[in-house]
Amino acid sequence: MTTLIPYPSDALGVQHPPAPGARIVSLVPSITELLCDLGLAPQLVGRTGFCIHPRDTVAAIPKVGGTKDVNIEKIRKLAPTHVIVNIDENEKPTVDRLAEFVPHIVVTHPLVPHDNLALARLVGGVFGVADRAEAWCADFERELALLRARPPGPPRTVLYCIWQDPWMSISKDTYIAAMLAELGWRIPDLGGARYPCFDWSEQLVGQLDAVLLSTEPYRFTEAHADALEKQIGIPVLLVDGEMMSWYGSRALAGLRYLRELSYAN
Repeated sequence: MTTLIPYPSDALGVQHPPAPGARIVSLVPSITELLCDLGLAPQLVGRTGFCIHPRDTVAAIPKVGGTKDVNIEKIRKLAPTHVIVNIDENEKPTVDRLAEFVPHIVVTHPLVPHDNLALARLVGGVFGVADRAEAWCADFERELALLRARPPGPPRTVLYCIWQDPWMSISKDTYIAAMLAELGWRIPDLGGARYPCFDWSEQLVGQLDAVLLSTEPYRFTEAHADALEKQIGIPVLLVDGEMMSWYGSRALAGLRYLRELSYAN
C-alpha cells in the first residue's frame, strides 16, 4: 500500500505541491534573504525595496514596490508562479488581487522563534531545496538550545519601542515579544492593539526595568537612547531591529544576538 506524503502547508493550512522550477516573487524581506541563502536566488523574479539582504544578490532582482504599496502590474508582468506573503507585513486586499492571477500564494506567519523551522521546511519542500533547509534547521536548533541552556537571569519588564511621534510598542503575541521571552523578559500590557500607541507616564515607567529602542522600522539611534534615558531615569538600550524581528536567515543570527544581549545586560 502506498503511503501518500502530504504537501507542505503554509500558515493558512494551504498545501503547496513541489515546484522546483518556480518563478518566485517575495514580498517579505526576511524570507527573501532565506530564499537566497537556500540557493533560490536564480528563481526570484521580484522582491520589495525593503528586501536588502544579501545586498549583492538582491541588487539584480527587480523591485515591485514596498511591503504595503505593492505594484500589482509589475508583478503581473513578471508572471510568477508563486508569491510569498506574510500576514503581518502585507495587506490582505493586495494579496487577494494577486491571487486573481498568481497560481500559488504562499502565506507565512511565524509567531515564535521555533516557527522558523516550519518556515524553512515549507520553503525547502515547495521549492526543491529540502536538504539545504534541513541543514539550516539543524543549525537553528543548535543555536536555540545554546540560548536556552544559558544560566537564567533575573526576570525583567522591558518596553520595546518601534516608533515615535506617536510612540508605539508591541503586544505580547508578536514575534518580538516571543524573542524577548526567550530571555525571561516580559513586556507591559498596553491594551489590545497588536502594535499599540502609548504615552510616557510615571505609572508606565514605574513598571519597567529598561526600555529598548529598535533600529527599525523607526531608525532609533544612540542619541535617541541617551536623550530618553536622561528624560525617564531608567536604562534605555538601542537594539538591532533586524535581529529581533526578522525570521528566516536573520533569526539564526538573532539567537546569537539574544545571548549577547542577555550577557551584556
